[in-house]
Amino acid sequence: MTTYAILDFETTGMSPDYGACPTEIAIVLVRDGQITDRYQSLMNGNTWIPPFIESLTGITNAMIRKAPPMDKVMDEAIEFASNHPLVAHNASFDRKFWDEALTQQGKQRQQDFLCSMLLSRRVFPEAPNHQLGTLVRFLQLPMSGQFHRALADAQATAYLFIRMQQAIQTKLNLQELTCQKLLAVQKQKIGTF
Repeated sequence: MTTYAILDFETTGMSPDYGACPTEIAIVLVRDGQITDRYQSLMNGNTWIPPFIESLTGITNAMIRKAPPMDKVMDEAIEFASNHPLVAHNASFDRKFWDEALTQQGKQRQQDFLCSMLLSRRVFPEAPNHQLGTLVRFLQLPMSGQFHRALADAQATAYLFIRMQQAIQTKLNLQELTCQKLLAVQKQKIGTF
């Protein structure tokens, strides 16, 4: 069975290309339909958090000033995720920050990066929308903590990912669901799964 690293970033903005910086990361390891481990940390990237982001996440500039340095946290996070396939909800966002952290270390991502939002559109097309909070309520998934905090969002995404794996295995009558099969499902045209 494959272990997946479900990750979530909280940041100061939309993209590192425009100066946004991570403020928090969480990674939840999932294997065989179970959460097996967790990593979470705030991080100090010597950046200012805009008031809107402080209000959205609850992460304040004072909290970040006391947090460990960003490079130390990202070293730990990259080691924790190991070479496991990565999963994030709206992965195009989180992938930018993950890949930027790797670039800062002189590395390149080797593992696949799955998007639980793209998968959910194929597996649960009847959902009102595919935002994480909506899917948690629609599917009655466990939720611990506050949305827009990295660990709560990563755990919610992990429970969503587990539910999607189960639904795909049932629909396709598979004993084991590979990462390659998940990548193929997320690329299918909506409504054809």
